[in-house]
Amino acid sequence: MKALVKEQAGPGLTLTEVPEPSVGPHDVLIKVLRTGICGTDLHIHAYDGWAQRAVRTPLVPGHEFVGEVVGTGADVAEVAVGDLVSGEGHLVCGTCRNCLAGRRHLCRATVGLGVGRDGAFAEYVSLPASNVWVHRTPVDLDVAAIFDPFGNAVHTALSFPVVGEDVLITGAGPIGIMAAAVVRHAGARNVVVTDVSEPRLELARKVGAGLALDVSARTIEEGQRELGLREGFDVGLEMSGRPEALREMVANMTHGGRIAMLGLPTEEFPVDFARIVTSMLTLKGIYGREMFETWYSMSVLLEGGLDLTPVITGRYSYRDFDDAFAEAAAGTGGKVVLDWTA
Repeated sequence: MKALVKEQAGPGLTLTEVPEPSVGPHDVLIKVLRTGICGTDLHIHAYDGWAQRAVRTPLVPGHEFVGEVVGTGADVAEVAVGDLVSGEGHLVCGTCRNCLAGRRHLCRATVGLGVGRDGAFAEYVSLPASNVWVHRTPVDLDVAAIFDPFGNAVHTALSFPVVGEDVLITGAGPIGIMAAAVVRHAGARNVVVTDVSEPRLELARKVGAGLALDVSARTIEEGQRELGLREGFDVGLEMSGRPEALREMVANMTHGGRIAMLGLPTEEFPVDFARIVTSMLTLKGIYGREMFETWYSMSVLLEGGLDLTPVITGRYSYRDFDDAFAEAAAGTGGKVVLDWTA
């Protein structure tokens, strides 16, 4: 089968032929239809410091996908050939304390699809049936391909109640934009999104952000005054991983405010913990999705009319992967999707 492979240490990927993945008794074989390009894939493509530590070559990257089940292992009963599926990219041990308690997203032995094992940038991918989400209702293929990052957005956005609340989102990358759409759909009063990229801020406006703020030109405090907020934001969603973003968020929260942090910093940075203590703020780290409560919420949100199509700004054949990765790396648009049928 054809696959994009990180063949050796160094930048770039190679489109080449590799064997089809094996299928164990508890696994399913999936014919890949679409894949999304994630920030993790960009790290692997560039082979930066993180990738050098995290991956071993050769590797087929990719963990955002939708496909059709074409084969099942002997012990698989809940997934059938012909099902349209996406996949949970965190493969867990199933035996640790958290897994046994049903908190699989907290498994300390998690292995990442497309990072710790071959992934979905290929014509076929194999996954344990327990990691497969079957789409029981119609869904756009491009949207189904980005269920993994959509899940990050939903997990973060719904970590705290948002009905009637004023929400600040720092970072208008694709997940931040999706989070803005989710909290607006879920009943937030004011949704403010910050970034320094005007194209991305425009995407945030399209999905329902009441104020999309270029923080290279205006402050969050100025945005508060424009909206008439007297006490600060109730809920903060930190999506950028930037130290200045978290510091500004902390400074603009109401007393008792709650912050969910998905953005992953590249290095340690100082935080005003005196402000966090005296303002009685709650900080919660988010990584991935809750299996599978978040996935259920995603499907229900789409059934309820949530529209994610504006978030997808690039569509390419897998053969044009170099152009697709270039657009994704530019950091000015939304999600980029590869079509494995074209």
